[in-house]
Amino acid sequence: MTGKLYRAEIDRPIGYVDDFGNVYPVNYGFIPDIIAGDGEPQDVYIISKHVNQPLDYFKGELAAIIHRADDVEDKWVLTVAGEKLDRETIKEQTDFLESYFDSKIELL
Repeated sequence: MTGKLYRAEIDRPIGYVDDFGNVYPVNYGFIPDIIAGDGEPQDVYIISKHVNQPLDYFKGELAAIIHRADDVEDKWVLTVAGEKLDRETIKEQTDFLESYFDSKIELL
């Protein structure tokens, strides 16, 4: 999975506010041709120091998987090809949602 580029469609761009009042500090979307544990397309966070504006789509490399012990699906983290992310950066950028779950970050 690492080294491969994936194309994500962004349905919750930076600044999006969901029904629970969560404001998205990163682009969030899905990979249409990969089905996750919930039977829906695989959800992804887009995290990169090079991406700081709302997007419609993103093509990037899989950098990490966020495993949720109390949910049926994992969340993927895509970044710019070749960019390395650390756990702390991923945690800071995804905590607006992941704080509601028992999550563990697996760096790839």
